[in-house]
Amino acid sequence: MFNAVLVPMLLGFAVFLIGMKLMELALHRAAGPYLNRIIERSTATPIHSLAVGTISSAFLQSSTAVTVIAISMVNARLLTFGRTLGIILGTNIGTCLTTEIIGLQLDRLALPLLVLSLLLWFVTVFSSELRVLPFNSRAKWIQPLRTFSVVLGGFALLLTGMAMMQAIGPAAQQSELFGWFMEKANESLLWGLLAGTVLTAFMHSSAAVIGIIMGFAAIGAMPVELCIAVVFGANIGTCATALIASIGGTRSGQFVAMSHVILNVGGALLFLPFIHELAYLSELLSSTPSSQIARAQTLFNVICSLIALPICYLPQFRRH
Repeated sequence: MFNAVLVPMLLGFAVFLIGMKLMELALHRAAGPYLNRIIERSTATPIHSLAVGTISSAFLQSSTAVTVIAISMVNARLLTFGRTLGIILGTNIGTCLTTEIIGLQLDRLALPLLVLSLLLWFVTVFSSELRVLPFNSRAKWIQPLRTFSVVLGGFALLLTGMAMMQAIGPAAQQSELFGWFMEKANESLLWGLLAGTVLTAFMHSSAAVIGIIMGFAAIGAMPVELCIAVVFGANIGTCATALIASIGGTRSGQFVAMSHVILNVGGALLFLPFIHELAYLSELLSSTPSSQIARAQTLFNVICSLIALPICYLPQFRRH
């Protein structure tokens, strides 16, 4: 059990996390000097905040990073509490891009993308540091190409790590713990919600948790309805990092973190009775279980954010 499940799981998660962080750091380095300014100037209304949160999370491939940035800006009094509510709703939408990509099952492209990223990176090194290639070392294209190569390499590692984690499915399916969980989940989908919450809070990555259950769904180990319940839980569990980041900050920053929790818990509880309908709708939009789970998450987050958006326009929130 340990060798067949836990070791590949930990190795796969490590590779996945390295890839995710490489992408996040490279993109943040490229956009960082402008991101705070964009957030500060482009959040005049909740609908603008929602758009900024969506685009920023999709670009950085991390809803947590954008939420933490928003909390830090509130603590620094660069943003008001009311202007961050739309950003939080937008991050829930933007984070769906990662799971939509994972749902495409692109793991066979991991090795070619990794090789391409290394070739592009060596081109920048030979042109800039070593000056072997006949290119101007001060050319403006070198730094963007290097950033792109790191992002591409991070994406390749992300796909590799996800494939490694999904490969544990058959072995995990035979374990007593998995059998116990499925028995409980057959009684109530709340067990799926709880599992998604705990795993995401522990792993600090909703994309990793959702990617793993996509693997289980692909081999028929878990029904799509249960996987959707885990997705709801993953949305709740992703709030853990924001809560930690708000500790010791201003009251407004703590309100932002608590609002994140309230919005995500409220959305999960609101949709929990309609999981079968959401599964049916996602089945109409996609044929494979993995992509059905990705569609379900996108539908869930978009609908929840649009439902909650009018709340951001209430005067009591706009004043703070």
